[in-house]
Amino acid sequence: MRAGFWEILLIVILVLILFGHAKIPDLMKNLANGINVFKKELKGSDQKTKSEKKPVEKKKTVSNKKTVKKTAKK
Repeated sequence: MRAGFWEILLIVILVLILFGHAKIPDLMKNLANGINVFKKELKGSDQKTKSEKKPVEKKKTVSNKKTVKKTAKK
């Protein structure tokens, strides 16, 4: 069921009457802050799951061991 123009207009008018013009900016600011925190948490959990799924690749290192010549004692 879709809300028509008149239903949406009625809801907006009721919100204005209930909350008044002074409280609406504070309400929207708090809503925006909540949405931003939610997005940050989603990004953080995505990075955690990606790091858990991908094993850490070890770089191949070339050993720089010096060859020691064994000398025979005479």
